[in-house]
Amino acid sequence: MTRRLLRFIFLFVLLILVLAGGILGWGYAQYTRPGQQAFDQTVVVTKGRGLKEIAAQLAKSGVISNQLVFRVGVRFRRWSRDLQAGEFRFPAGTSMRDAVAILRKGITVVRHVTIPEGLSTVRVVNILRRTDGLRGDIEQIPGEGTLFPATYDFSYGDERVTILQTMAEKMDKITAKLWAAREKGLPLATIRDAVILASIVEKETSLPKERVRVAGVFINRLRRGMRLQSDPTVVYGLTRGTSVLGRPLLRVDLEKDTPYNTYRLPGLPPAPIANPGSGALRAVLHPTAGKDLYFVADGTGGHAFAATFAEHKRNVKRWRRIKAK
Repeated sequence: MTRRLLRFIFLFVLLILVLAGGILGWGYAQYTRPGQQAFDQTVVVTKGRGLKEIAAQLAKSGVISNQLVFRVGVRFRRWSRDLQAGEFRFPAGTSMRDAVAILRKGITVVRHVTIPEGLSTVRVVNILRRTDGLRGDIEQIPGEGTLFPATYDFSYGDERVTILQTMAEKMDKITAKLWAAREKGLPLATIRDAVILASIVEKETSLPKERVRVAGVFINRLRRGMRLQSDPTVVYGLTRGTSVLGRPLLRVDLEKDTPYNTYRLPGLPPAPIANPGSGALRAVLHPTAGKDLYFVADGTGGHAFAATFAEHKRNVKRWRRIKAK
């Protein structure tokens, strides 16, 4: 082999190495440099998608600018099987390397669903059914008063029934803890009795500071064998929690024969009328130790309380004058 041929081969190999190095350097620069997207971008990667499909989806969303470089970078590190499914948020300027890290670590977007206190179970289920990002139907409606109202975190694609199970487990845990620390001598035989009364208190007042006093009224009535005469129980007997009544109660409503009409029936209703929060639960287990037996709206969003029927009648007259104005 002549020296000229050897020199030619040497130069050719050198040229290939230089070109390869240049390509690798360019590819690495593309792979690691900040992305061109100006805003955060959320992308849902469904289960079963391969590397090529994921790269195409990220490119379509503007997260990456070069699918080939992205795929080569992933395959070079043997990370193809490490890319996870889910909903991911890619901050503005995310590099391809950082995008891969997000997909490998499974840093999914955390979504939230808030269940307000005092909703019926049917209305809670309807909220979950309308919540975007959850999947699966709820075939069996849980019992009233079995779900704890709170804000719950979830990821895209989580099951609706899973959220329900979490709510039920939290209610069981919290009620058991509060029941163990209850005041002695309450006319409540079981945790379920406490939940029933707490659901009534929850519906009777929207003011946290009033809960213990409203609870005290009902506890005093139970001790004396008086009927609770709670309007929200009558409403629940008419709607069963499936809708809002949408009108004031009428005298004929108070005479309706339902298991929840505490104007007609003594003691607690047979089941809760809503899902109470921890504030209402604490109130019925630690009520105000007063002599109040009555309360009526006072026109300010709260209630006027009374220990005697004569005093209560004066409060009712005052409330009627306020309504008339």
